[in-house]
Amino acid sequence: MIEILTPAQLDRARDTGALVGGILQTLKNRAEVGVNLLDLDRWTKQLIEDAGAESCYVDYAPSFGRGPFGHYVCTAVNDAVLHGMPHDYRLADGDLLTLDLAVTLRGVAADAAISFTVGTRAASDDLAMIDATERALAAGIAAARPGARIGDLSHAIGTVLHDSGYAINGEFGGHGIGSTMHQDPHVANDGRPGRGYTLRPGLLLALEPWVMRDTDQLVTDADGWTLRSATGCRTAHTEHTIAITETGAEVLTLPR
Repeated sequence: MIEILTPAQLDRARDTGALVGGILQTLKNRAEVGVNLLDLDRWTKQLIEDAGAESCYVDYAPSFGRGPFGHYVCTAVNDAVLHGMPHDYRLADGDLLTLDLAVTLRGVAADAAISFTVGTRAASDDLAMIDATERALAAGIAAARPGARIGDLSHAIGTVLHDSGYAINGEFGGHGIGSTMHQDPHVANDGRPGRGYTLRPGLLLALEPWVMRDTDQLVTDADGWTLRSATGCRTAHTEHTIAITETGAEVLTLPR
């Protein structure tokens, strides 16, 4: 299903996006050395409930996971990159942490992810990888406008990632979003321009470039959810929900 939002729904999407961006910023500020991933999850639950919103994750049970996710935020550390299930782990100085969050507020969902290093021992390779995903996301957003094709966005994202020296895994990418978290169209992180669905005002997309330092292969953790790099290398993942407007793209998941 591809959903085109009404102006009233788009106003609600702005509120949802700001909530997601604000929660992620709060969690980033709290993600200090020694903090347990389960505490981050507990704080996320409270922040969602305090806002009168609903988690898109806690009951989520797609075909690629093992039963309901059962948690409120994805916490991917170091070699984990996607669907990181919170568990009993205390953050260490120099860890590379990705937080991925999706909530629904007043019937509209928003989805975003941030990667950052914990503490003071930030490795230059980690910072470069995070920067590459952020620049790729910015390129995808810049390519998003009415009349553009999904392939234009994929090509813009992929060009930045390839030029930065990273291989691209095609199994998971961005997606449409609206009244539910995952919708068509799929937005691959690499592609050919001029191909795919034509963007229209009112369309919401979650763009999410992610990379692994020296591989494009994933392995699934024993928890049935967490996806890790096959070589154990570090990873990064950045995501925003955007709305296609009459003139371009509006980023919804920035904190107010």
